[in-house]
Amino acid sequence: MSLPFATRLGLAAAIGSIALLGGAYYFQYVVGLAPCEMCLWQRYPHMIAILFGLITIPLMTEPRVALVFALTAIMALFVTAGIGVFHVGVEQHWWAGPQACSGRVPAGLSAEELKKWLMNARMVRCDEPAWKMWNISMAGWNAILSGGLALLLSFRVLKHVQETS
Repeated sequence: MSLPFATRLGLAAAIGSIALLGGAYYFQYVVGLAPCEMCLWQRYPHMIAILFGLITIPLMTEPRVALVFALTAIMALFVTAGIGVFHVGVEQHWWAGPQACSGRVPAGLSAEELKKWLMNARMVRCDEPAWKMWNISMAGWNAILSGGLALLLSFRVLKHVQETS
């Protein structure tokens, strides 16, 4: 039995996000690399892509509704890719990242406020890549792979629309 188009799209988005999120969890729990705040931001769209992609399975008999969920899963891939691009810019010091994870101390704090800020500051910095492969950080790989999959699936949607018109 062949799966409907929308279900195939949704499953592709879900499987891609499962693989990428699984890799992130592998590096966190097996390798021991703690994620920074922006790393965590990149995970949430993957969770949405997985959820919405898997929802297309019980909706096989409702192809239009399933397509809405599949397209939402694809949009989630674009979102995580965008966050990944922003994170790479922070790592490369092209622009500033969130103050909470870029290692910048707010100006004008009293001694007591500074002590409180330092005691509550996260220790994992967003502007220092914890791991690289071929000089590309995990944020960069997320941007490349998520964005690539989102583009591939989007082109497949366009081709399907052309074929069915």
